[in-house]
Amino acid sequence: KMSTRSIELGKSGEEEALKFLKQKGYKILKRNYKSKLGEVDIIAKDKNCICFIEVKTRASLEKGLPQEAITKNKQHQITKAALSYLKENNLWDSPARFDVVSILKDDSQYKIELIQNAFELEAHYRY
Repeated sequence: KMSTRSIELGKSGEEEALKFLKQKGYKILKRNYKSKLGEVDIIAKDKNCICFIEVKTRASLEKGLPQEAITKNKQHQITKAALSYLKENNLWDSPARFDVVSILKDDSQYKIELIQNAFELEAHYRY
């Protein structure tokens, strides 16, 4: 079970990620999209590409880099949620990718890194 502190950290990280992505010119389409199969923190458009963005926030490097927390299993979940979003919104023809926003919060400083194309949409997941 996640502690209140880590939930708070996650929420503040997500707010920072949104600001950061907007500065980078991403247009936010949806936050915390949930499908039966998984969920995506942020869905946004970068030019003509639909980006499914996972935000990972950590307060220290004790457990490794934030992005290392995105296991294969988590990637499958994000992938499945992404596919249902594309299907629901009839966006099959749109280019899509998976980005990760990795955030380290040190005191009140946020160190934010954007990893574009963090992982591939696995072909055998196409409906």
